[in-house]
Amino acid sequence: MFNYPTIVCHHDFSKCDLSVDKLPQNISFVRPHIETSWGDFSIVEATIQAIKLMYESANSPDWFILLSGSDYPIKTAKEILSDLTSSQYDAHIHHEEIIYKVYKQNVKMSLIWQLLAYQRYCSYELFSIPFLNPLKIRLEHPLLTKPFLPFSEKLRCFAGSQWFSANQRAADYIIKFHHQKNALTSHYRRRMFTDESYFQTILANAPHLKLKNDDYRYVDWSTQGAHPKTMEMEDLPNLLSSSCHFARKFDIDVDSNILDQLDIITLA
Repeated sequence: MFNYPTIVCHHDFSKCDLSVDKLPQNISFVRPHIETSWGDFSIVEATIQAIKLMYESANSPDWFILLSGSDYPIKTAKEILSDLTSSQYDAHIHHEEIIYKVYKQNVKMSLIWQLLAYQRYCSYELFSIPFLNPLKIRLEHPLLTKPFLPFSEKLRCFAGSQWFSANQRAADYIIKFHHQKNALTSHYRRRMFTDESYFQTILANAPHLKLKNDDYRYVDWSTQGAHPKTMEMEDLPNLLSSSCHFARKFDIDVDSNILDQLDIITLA
């Protein structure tokens, strides 16, 4: 689709085997792989190793796009490349500042998401009682959490979707920042779901980088569940009218026809 671009994959071979012998030469894998766990900081480590490997290659790109196996293009390569090459930004990434608020009941889903993000990244758990799960005693007010967290007026917490695209300037900064010994990285190593905050916090606090608060991903949260809607043929008109580059999630066992139709459109 992109004329054999540099593709770097991270596959956790400890979870399942994968034959890579017959893959095209433009595809490489992070070696050794990182043993990952759902919601764990190992996801961040795997992502950074993939970015690092990409920019160590002879054909390193101007931009990279972070994708999962459930993502699929909904625009042609020409359209995607045109948007990236003409972009005035260093990264296209959904990012919202996570700040302390007191919420009422029956709040909007967006506020519930911010509340969860605050509890994940900005609270401090004093202790939990395993046999009374999920009883946890945590500090949440900034005056109480300040001694235990790396965040401040100069280093604010951000969060958003883990899928994003960025140029080489942003990639270099992510890699450099991550490999420095810093309080922020140490903090996130002890947290869950850090792939939805770590990159946002690094990039949004970098004064020399310009971010667009749009990840160019079409995601349908209309089901209001923990996971987005799986795309089907009925969603095709919305996908085609969107300005997004990719959509998620797709599942060939749920509806393969929509993937066939997208191939016809994007590969024309």
